[in-house]
Amino acid sequence: MHDYLTSVKKRFELEKILAEKTFEQINDEALFWQYNEESNSIAIIVQHLAGNMLSRWTDFLTTDGEKPWRERDAEFENNIITRQALIASWDRGWDCLFNSLNLVQVDDLDKEIFIRNESHTVIDAINRQLVHVAYHVGQIVFIGKMVSGSNWTALTIPKGKSAAFNAEKFNK
Repeated sequence: MHDYLTSVKKRFELEKILAEKTFEQINDEALFWQYNEESNSIAIIVQHLAGNMLSRWTDFLTTDGEKPWRERDAEFENNIITRQALIASWDRGWDCLFNSLNLVQVDDLDKEIFIRNESHTVIDAINRQLVHVAYHVGQIVFIGKMVSGSNWTALTIPKGKSAAFNAEKFNK
């Protein structure tokens, strides 16, 4: 189970990096672009992820993951208006996640915790969070690609380059 904790930390870090590489590729205006009024901008998604991480990971093992102080609906309003505020919010959420995750011990993994009064094992709560983060990071990357168009630089294997990528990997 120690391998699980190592693996999940690595997966969270990779998701964080994908989003941050997207932030680096787009201008400030693109961070706040929305396809329509029903869709979310990157800034709104970041705001939601940060709020979610702070709620879920504050006192992770001892209190319900949906904190009474969380204002989830406000996370979907345009409250962040600068890149600096976006990055600060993003970093607060991730710091809370990693600081708490680093305290989790193998013996904790089968313990029962609650999210919105629903019972989860610690493993299930961690997996739930990882899936949630990956879902929204995918949205961030997709929006980044849309607003960048032909200026986008692939974050993983570039389109049409799988064979070359695999040849390089398997030649090692």
